[in-house]
Amino acid sequence: MKTDWEGQLHSKADFQNLLMEIIRPLIPYYTKEKAGIDLGVTATTYERRTIRLEAFSRILWGLVPFFAGGGSDKEFEEIYKKGLAAGTDPENEEYWGGFHAFDQRFVEMAAMAYGLILSPDKIWEPLSDKEKDHLAGWLYGINEYELPICNWVLFAVLVNIALKKLGRKYDVEKLEKYLDGADSFYLGDGWYQDGDSGQKDYYVSFAIHFYTLFYAKAMEEEDAERCAVYKERAALFAKQFLYWFDEGGAALPFGRSLTYRFSQVSFFSACLMAGVEPIDIGIMKGLIVRHFCDWMKKPIFDRNDILTIGYGYPNLVMGERYNGPGSPYWALKTFAVLMLPDEHPFWHVEAKPLPELERQKALPYADMLIHRYDNHVTAFVPGKYSPAGHGQTPAKYGKFAYDTRFAFSVAKSTCEVHETAPDSMLAFYINGYVYVRRICEDFSISETEVYSRWVPYEGIRVETYIIPTENGHVRKHIVTSDRECVAYDCGFAVEIDTEGEKQAQEERAAQVENAYSMCQVTAKCGQGEGIIIGADPNTNLLHPMTRIPAIRYQIHRGRNELATEVSAWVRA
Repeated sequence: MKTDWEGQLHSKADFQNLLMEIIRPLIPYYTKEKAGIDLGVTATTYERRTIRLEAFSRILWGLVPFFAGGGSDKEFEEIYKKGLAAGTDPENEEYWGGFHAFDQRFVEMAAMAYGLILSPDKIWEPLSDKEKDHLAGWLYGINEYELPICNWVLFAVLVNIALKKLGRKYDVEKLEKYLDGADSFYLGDGWYQDGDSGQKDYYVSFAIHFYTLFYAKAMEEEDAERCAVYKERAALFAKQFLYWFDEGGAALPFGRSLTYRFSQVSFFSACLMAGVEPIDIGIMKGLIVRHFCDWMKKPIFDRNDILTIGYGYPNLVMGERYNGPGSPYWALKTFAVLMLPDEHPFWHVEAKPLPELERQKALPYADMLIHRYDNHVTAFVPGKYSPAGHGQTPAKYGKFAYDTRFAFSVAKSTCEVHETAPDSMLAFYINGYVYVRRICEDFSISETEVYSRWVPYEGIRVETYIIPTENGHVRKHIVTSDRECVAYDCGFAVEIDTEGEKQAQEERAAQVENAYSMCQVTAKCGQGEGIIIGADPNTNLLHPMTRIPAIRYQIHRGRNELATEVSAWVRA
């Protein structure tokens, strides 16, 4: 980014300028008929035509609220007039095509529906009658297929609401069916799970809550009762979701789709969009501003100022099979605040720090115990997740601890410990392969600890107790094994190749430190020795080069009792 946004993000014009700084570099990459953006050659599970469509559509998550809030940009208005017409015209060379089950095109329809509802003067009215027929007919195609039982059902909700408001054919039965389906995902206390996967990650915030809050904005007069429920749930969720952020604005890296980056805070933008104020507006503004600024300091754009696949830097290793070159622009959802009118208090209040939060808090519906340390936040989880993942699932859900400033690492392979990069894991090395927490048989979460019973390998069962402490946490493991092997109890991955780097390993301890962070692990029980694992480059989400302090334990046949203390600090 050319602009240093630290201390520069206050007014509506500032937010508009930030949006334009992010999306203007895309203009040279729109296709001839403007129905796609060609940003690269990396592949996904869907075809190249849909990859280009995805990039085209996702820019609307930023442009639509910009237009709805009074913004005007003739170049983008002309691009989207031409692109929407070309992409839905079967005679055009850039036609987006028909459909099939589990079609990615259904995902991208949501941003178009967003625009048709919020800014029809820019997205719908400029089209000719024939072009309107093409667009409405193409969107209706989502009703001709059954959708996966997850957040996808809400794409059909948005599309049908858009068609209804435009006076076009829509599917009343599907609309009600999918609204009821989304309600079935609700768990309590503001929390949903993402359909039949059972996952509880950012899809709760930047998908399910975002879309239901948008529904509440669009349908408050027609469906007041349901809209009130959505708002009540969001208000409950907000007071817990705050715990996922540290004082500097960083959010917990946890779960999948982390390449969507600053969409992590888009839930609070959606609250403002729907008129939900569960916490002080100044606090919400402060969180959104700090989150944006924290991201803009990271090397997440390439030399042409295009957002990259990755997290803290460009990184395909951590990506999912559905991450195309345009996928990261889902992050533009956070610009929903741009639809707020000029006189809205958000544009005039000062950005405030987070309120006083509990030092330690259990989030039972999220399967998470959170501890707030100085300058960073750690979430402790039991490792319960759906086995049907999209890539690197054990790393994204199965670690003991997830931290806003250390992030987590993903595996390049499971053949060597340094390639697996098993930070915050108890990793077993057996017959030349590394095995980590995958099958969680049972778990419980209290206000003081997280318990899980899990199986890394046939014949080995582990019971793990994680107890947060003032400076970190203690892990107690009871390992029952039918074989002799070695296990590595690993701390956080710490950045190296930086100022103040120090590494030390002793008989029962290991430590890695740099000028701004440190992690130390100490064996408290069991036959263990301190080692430092040189994690493969580009395995950690935030730092391209890291080392992992660990305790290497000898596992014997029968019952083994291990205990490891993990200490960490982060400077502001």
